Amino acid sequence: MASWAPLGVPAIALTRRDWDFLCDQLRSTTAVLDYLSRAAAESPVPLGDEPVRYYEFAAADAEAQPAKMDTDRIGAGGTLFSAPLLPQAPAGDDGTRAHQMVRLVLEDVALSPLDGLLTEANRFTVLSDLDRLPVSARAEWGHLLLDMLHDVPEVHAEHVTWRFRRVLDQTLAQQLIVGAATRFGRDIQVAFTAFVQLRHHEVSIRTGRRQESSAIGVLLTPRHDGTRPWDTSVVRVHGDLELTEDDLRVYRETWDRTTADAAVVEDA
Repeated sequence: MASWAPLGVPAIALTRRDWDFLCDQLRSTTAVLDYLSRAAAESPVPLGDEPVRYYEFAAADAEAQPAKMDTDRIGAGGTLFSAPLLPQAPAGDDGTRAHQMVRLVLEDVALSPLDGLLTEANRFTVLSDLDRLPVSARAEWGHLLLDMLHDVPEVHAEHVTWRFRRVLDQTLAQQLIVGAATRFGRDIQVAFTAFVQLRHHEVSIRTGRRQESSAIGVLLTPRHDGTRPWDTSVVRVHGDLELTEDDLRVYRETWDRTTADAAVVEDA
């Protein structure tokens, strides 16, 4: 076992094999760092025994009772989703493409050129927020994204079909929105930005956490030119957006109804 004088921050010693195990098991930088913070607060274990401690934690997570949460804070029809922080089976072990969908979205964000005043620090914040999607939920959300892309076929230029799902984490401070729309375009980007701002405003009002709340939205729009299967658009907002009553009226008129030219399916 390794020991040293306190550093003032959590610290833990790992072998390279332990590190490889955690990365293969979780396939998420955020999840690995969360695990290390959790393990560093416990008594040290012999070098090489990190997998043993991991499975002890995973077994305890599997038996833990779900936390209670008022699902109405995300909106009418919200449901409680609970999953172990640490999966006992390796992430993505079902052999399907679904788990890779989240990774592909992260790669889209990582490789996209930055526009305007955006910086690499902004990119890291977006990647960090997206990577907070629980490992145990990623296969389900990957299937969801594939289903969404299938459900928004191109019918004609004027018709737009949208699908959304939103999740609010247990801190009530971070909302993740994923969606798909029939096509890519400036009008779609503007409408999607309004949707993220509106849902962020509504949730932050319900939770009473207007200043510290954030919302990140990811929109996939299918491509039909053979270059790549979809385009990825990302919107992130934080804190009190100071939306005016006129802003809210326009956003609600756009998103709280269904018109002949815009079909919307939203899962809270």
